[in-house]
Amino acid sequence: MFDEYIQVPVIATVVGGHTGRLDDYKGNVESIIRVVPGIPESALQGIEEFSHLEVTWHFSLGSDKDIELEPRSPRDNPAWPATGGLVHRNHRRPARIATSYPRLLGVDGRDLHVVDLDADDGTPVIDLAPVFQEMLPRGPVYQPQWPTEMLQTYWKDASQRP
Repeated sequence: MFDEYIQVPVIATVVGGHTGRLDDYKGNVESIIRVVPGIPESALQGIEEFSHLEVTWHFSLGSDKDIELEPRSPRDNPAWPATGGLVHRNHRRPARIATSYPRLLGVDGRDLHVVDLDADDGTPVIDLAPVFQEMLPRGPVYQPQWPTEMLQTYWKDASQRP
């Protein structure tokens, strides 16, 4: 399908938290981002001064056979417009990569304790960095109505899951 590929290292693994690739009720779940032993603990020096992390992770539970680039309705809901594969934010993207912004609760050696990381237990992490306000989008952020409708229960507390 593609002419060129890159390799990226796995720098950490998600420990605990979500399981089962569920779509919604991701809020208020604690997990750990465990940095691999090959990275010195000193690489994390100062990270505890930040409230949030930017975590890039791989949808490892997905499959390259499940990549879908052609337009389709999000979550197969015909009430939402068909959009191209690069407009979706799920495991069917070409590189199966996601970015999340969990709140950092604390650091214990190579373990970063976080809340609101929407990756499942065992997920490979390929990058992480503290969130700098200055690096967030500039100017107004806008979107159509369907993502708001689709994600209305995404960050609801996991304990409220039906």
